Amino acid sequence: MIPYGRQEITQADIDAVVGVLKSDFLTQGPMVPRFERGVAEHVGAKHALAVNSATSALHIACLALGLGAGDTLWTTPITFVASANCALYCGAKVDFVDIDPKTYNLCPQALARKLELAELDGTLPKIVVAVHLCGQPCDMATIRALSQRYGFKVIEDASHAIGGKYRGEFIGNGRYSDITVFSFHPVKIITTAEGGMVLTNDADLANRMSLLRSHGITREAEQMTHAPDGPWYYQQIDLGFNYRMTELQAALGVSQMERLDSYVASRHAIAQRYDQLLATLPVTTPWQHPDSYSGLHLYVIRLQLEKTNRSHRQIFESLRESGIAVNLHYIPVHAQPFYQELGFKQGDYPQAEQYYREAISLPMYPTLGDTQQDQVVAALHGALAP
Repeated sequence: MIPYGRQEITQADIDAVVGVLKSDFLTQGPMVPRFERGVAEHVGAKHALAVNSATSALHIACLALGLGAGDTLWTTPITFVASANCALYCGAKVDFVDIDPKTYNLCPQALARKLELAELDGTLPKIVVAVHLCGQPCDMATIRALSQRYGFKVIEDASHAIGGKYRGEFIGNGRYSDITVFSFHPVKIITTAEGGMVLTNDADLANRMSLLRSHGITREAEQMTHAPDGPWYYQQIDLGFNYRMTELQAALGVSQMERLDSYVASRHAIAQRYDQLLATLPVTTPWQHPDSYSGLHLYVIRLQLEKTNRSHRQIFESLRESGIAVNLHYIPVHAQPFYQELGFKQGDYPQAEQYYREAISLPMYPTLGDTQQDQVVAALHGALAP
């Protein structure tokens, strides 16, 4: 079976993790700060904080930006549920903005129209989460300009996008957003097994998120309500969580970062070959905006179903039966039963729903060889045949 995504673990990765196992620190040692510095320096951000998942990163990012009861967060319906759930964790509401039919990201024109209406009825969002689907960045310059006009904060959910660029600069540098989130799940571009990171250029936000990831506890005297009782002293000054990353995970991340740029370059070579091999098939291959250099976490095709007599499901199942473990990213969040109970319904976001009826994620990972890629394409040819 050829999976849709796969991590690469090298001997250098194994040696890095074993080195931590033989050290004095399994958690809260030197490797986490080293990993944070490495990522921050690579992308050009001032502050980076490693956490145990991108979901945790989204949660503390929302809390640090003051999201709470009475507030609303907007995001795209084509994303993993965490991009929306993070608002509900904070007691806030969620709403969605339909996608651009070419990039599959949150549509900036739809966002502008929705903001105009929201300003009139007093329902402007507190935060917009811009998800860089498949690794391709959103139109961040437009989103930033809208945030300055309407007063909302911006989180880049770049879970798919580490190593990618927007307008020639690495995603995560904070030029167009308040906070950026990365994911290091095994199928992502680099991995720490599970893990995530928040990045910001705002020292106050960084300090707030640092507290929130570790129980709201500080050992810094200047943050305490009174002078420390002694060198053992700490204070809980906020209600935080146990969202820390371990030293083992960070060591793996430090090692994987050495190959980040080559991983993304390999993904681009694979995507270019897919584009050529699929050119004659009734599928739409991913379009890349000229302002973007995608991280290419995923390679999503859209089926031109009007040109074949087979259904979306038949084609998907045929690929699976041929040993190709394709996937579908994502089921629109507003179509999930939990969100339907909140009042969302089919027809609310037609572009997202049309995407869902046509999308299939083909295998994409740096070690995918030409022979395997040829198998994928041959299986797709067979699946599309009458």
